[in-house]
Amino acid sequence: MSSGVNACLIIVLLRVLFTDSTHSNQVMLLDTTTVLGELGWKTYPVNGWDTITEMDEQNRPIHTFQVCHVMEPNQNNWLRSNWISRQAAQKVFVELRFTLRDCNSIPWVSGTCKETFNLYYMETDESHSVKFKPGHYTKIDTIAADESFTQTDLGDRILKLNTEVREVGPITQKGFYLAFQDIGACIALVSVRVYYKKCPFTLRNLATFPDTIPRMDSSSLVEVRGTCVNNAEERDTPKLYCGADGDWLVPLGRCVCSRGYEELDGTCFACRPGFYKAFTGNTKCSKCPLHSFTYDEGSSLCQCEAGFFRAGKDPPTMACTRPPSPPRNVVFNINETSLFLEWSPPSDTGGRSDLTYNVLCKKCGSDPEQCELCGGGLRFFPRPQGLTNASVTVLDFAAHANYTFEIESLNGVSELGSFPRPVAAITVSTEQGGPSLVGMVKKDWASPSSIALSWQEPEQHDTAVLDYEIKYYEKEHEQLSYSSTRTKTPSAIIAGLKPSTHYVFHVRARTSAGYSSYGPKVEYETGDDASNMAADQGQVLVIVTAAVGGFALLVILTLFFLITGRCQWYIKAKMKSVEKRRANCLNGHIPSPEVKTYIDPDAYEDPTQAVQEFAKEINPTWIHIERVIGAGEFGEVCSGRLRPPGMREIPVAIKTLKGGSVECQRRDFLREASIMGQFDHPNIIRLEGVVTKSQPVMIVVEYMEKGSLDSFLRKHDAQLTMIQLVGMLRGIAAGMKYLSDMGYVHRDLAARNILVNSNLVCKVSDFGLSRVLEDDPEAAYTTTGGKIPIRWTSPEAIAYRKFSSASDVWSYGIVMWEVMSYGERPYWEMSNQDVILSIEEGYRLPAPMGCPVALHQLMLHCWQEERSHRPRFTDIVSFLEKLICNPSSLLPLVEDMESLPESPGDVSDYPLFISIGDWLDSIKMSQYKNNFLAAGYTTLDSVSRMSIEDVRRTGVTLIGHQRRIVSSIQMLRLQLLHIQETGFHV
Repeated sequence: MSSGVNACLIIVLLRVLFTDSTHSNQVMLLDTTTVLGELGWKTYPVNGWDTITEMDEQNRPIHTFQVCHVMEPNQNNWLRSNWISRQAAQKVFVELRFTLRDCNSIPWVSGTCKETFNLYYMETDESHSVKFKPGHYTKIDTIAADESFTQTDLGDRILKLNTEVREVGPITQKGFYLAFQDIGACIALVSVRVYYKKCPFTLRNLATFPDTIPRMDSSSLVEVRGTCVNNAEERDTPKLYCGADGDWLVPLGRCVCSRGYEELDGTCFACRPGFYKAFTGNTKCSKCPLHSFTYDEGSSLCQCEAGFFRAGKDPPTMACTRPPSPPRNVVFNINETSLFLEWSPPSDTGGRSDLTYNVLCKKCGSDPEQCELCGGGLRFFPRPQGLTNASVTVLDFAAHANYTFEIESLNGVSELGSFPRPVAAITVSTEQGGPSLVGMVKKDWASPSSIALSWQEPEQHDTAVLDYEIKYYEKEHEQLSYSSTRTKTPSAIIAGLKPSTHYVFHVRARTSAGYSSYGPKVEYETGDDASNMAADQGQVLVIVTAAVGGFALLVILTLFFLITGRCQWYIKAKMKSVEKRRANCLNGHIPSPEVKTYIDPDAYEDPTQAVQEFAKEINPTWIHIERVIGAGEFGEVCSGRLRPPGMREIPVAIKTLKGGSVECQRRDFLREASIMGQFDHPNIIRLEGVVTKSQPVMIVVEYMEKGSLDSFLRKHDAQLTMIQLVGMLRGIAAGMKYLSDMGYVHRDLAARNILVNSNLVCKVSDFGLSRVLEDDPEAAYTTTGGKIPIRWTSPEAIAYRKFSSASDVWSYGIVMWEVMSYGERPYWEMSNQDVILSIEEGYRLPAPMGCPVALHQLMLHCWQEERSHRPRFTDIVSFLEKLICNPSSLLPLVEDMESLPESPGDVSDYPLFISIGDWLDSIKMSQYKNNFLAAGYTTLDSVSRMSIEDVRRTGVTLIGHQRRIVSSIQMLRLQLLHIQETGFHV
């Protein structure tokens, strides 16, 4: 029987075409399909397993181990491999490919034929042959076939090849042996592959990451810091995390190309001659600006051509420039009070826009060569240097004189060249100017607010003086502001001055020919202000009297409001509740009649009043404490029994306030009872009552036998059915829907704050965020206003402390992930800052192993960045209920969808898209995001109903782009219909 079956097996196995299934993240330790010679494996007994080596149709060896002693009872046939070095592995994977014959197809073997075999291993540091002893081997697993063959199958040449993979580890010694035990099956072991997984060398964001061996613990990640490629620099520290399956996760940070280098195909290349890059970053090299050049590779700056310059503040991207040419077309206009100079800009500005002008004045006599610089008597408006407009006004010029004005044009590089300044000049004669200067100005008398002045008339009497102008200003405020007045006589009284203040005066005369220059400046002081002291003292007395009266009135009003306000504190607390309910209605949220509105205990001026209203006082003699089960911030947590008179005894948990607590701690402790006492829902922890009139102060709640959800999940890893897990999630969502309808925001929803009873009913608990969150110092991120549990908190709550039901929905998505991963820590060992950064960069937690597609899709919707796009708890409860009623919708798993071959007709392709932007990015049509939004398409549902005409109306004009988008819409429509069969609308 054995030889006949084996012969048939060989015939079939020769038809096998082996395909290379090695992945880049697998390091092969053994692959029997690639060994060219004999394997040399040992069999015990010798006549148990048969070793056969044949060639397949591609002339490749097939090492086959067969056994089929199904007619004889009590078979115990062993096959042992050679010693296998583990290299760097801590955990290895053994892949077996085999065929197995159905016992029912073999006659007369009842009771002796088996359909399984066993896999063993033994660790050893010795690589030489070790004597075989079955007792030294550790069992890995019993291997069964998913597909078995019959004699008919062999006749039809139908090969049913099974593939099974088993993990082995941790392995601590240098190597190991594998052993296969046959106990009476008809088996052909076609191939054995032994490998371990690694995160392979990779290049991400211009940083290299070396081969990395994952940790043995599948829930831990290995943080790996990358090394920037040549000619690159760190912008943010590049990191990747190596997962247990050899996959790189959560890319953080990046490197950027240095100056003179640009990114190309994942590395940094030097800029070509004639090109440059002045700044570190992932921008491309640019062509040298105008009038600059470079002949070298990797240039960060282009040199200016001869005669061209770059100013110190000019960016490297700016063209090189040169000084301007002289101003043009200088003209002047003189009237009786001023000289106005004007000119045209230079014909060549040098390529710059920072053009300015300087005006230099020279005063000349009858001989043009005898000129001297003008003194300080002239005034230029707005100034003589740094003019931005092509004009200037000159004041206080002298009559009967010749002036030469030189106008110089400058720009930002004028100081860099050694060449003559570009100047335009013009000569102005004031022979027809005004009269001579007035004589010395003297003070006749002074008072605290005025000064009387007089002066001599001008010496020339050719024309009559029409009037005089007196200009004056405070000495301390010179050049800031001045005043002027006129008089027809050579004297004046200047009023409105400050007491005991020095003033500067100068005077000029006006005739029909114009103004003279101002005369010499003189300085005089006003009188003191002793005469005004009495009036000021009277004003102070009035002010003091008014202040005393106002203070008395304020005291009376304060006492009145304190008395009346103390009597109305309870009314105010109730009014806040009414106002909150009214606001909800105005916003379109009308709570159902059976749901109350949450009242914040802080609305009460006396916190004990809130406790009395919402919590029942319990006689401490009704409570029997049995044992301590934990410790909180305020004291111990115990389990016990509560037996009120005439009622049945019930198990309870008792929170106690430790002795010596101050009043504020007592108030914070009872605040949680004031909150819990307002809730009445099967998925919210129930408050039985409080003890406040005796010591110790206690809060008594229902007892949850299974403890916190995270601990429960870790203790029962992989022991719950999918329906049980979804039922637990549905209970949590129902409790949160109740809280949301009441207007209560939890702010700390996490598996550690969910309690589980003996019926696996989950109840939301822990309604005080101000307590210590965990022993882990990184569990909370402290900002103004308290601690925030980063791993469970939405981005807007972390950044802006915007807590809402939408932020609770984000936290609920994290709880879903905790449940589906059986209590793993969200984001594993990443630091809080890395978690924040990764979320900002769009990273979301991947689906845990064995997670249905529908549940991970719900998680992703809970983690949408825009909080208004997240589902409500009402939607979540409805969705989960439909999943429970339709269990087949939970069968498609994420890992199954990811392993499907890419096919445009596969409606289960994973993942579905969270937003229109994600969808357009996936089909490389992201340039049309704004078109879709402007046309009113804001959800994937609306997009799935678009026709080709609708696509054209959004502004997509290219025929090829229209076809790509319409084809993708058809696929999207099928995907949405597939997921909506479970009742959840994306």
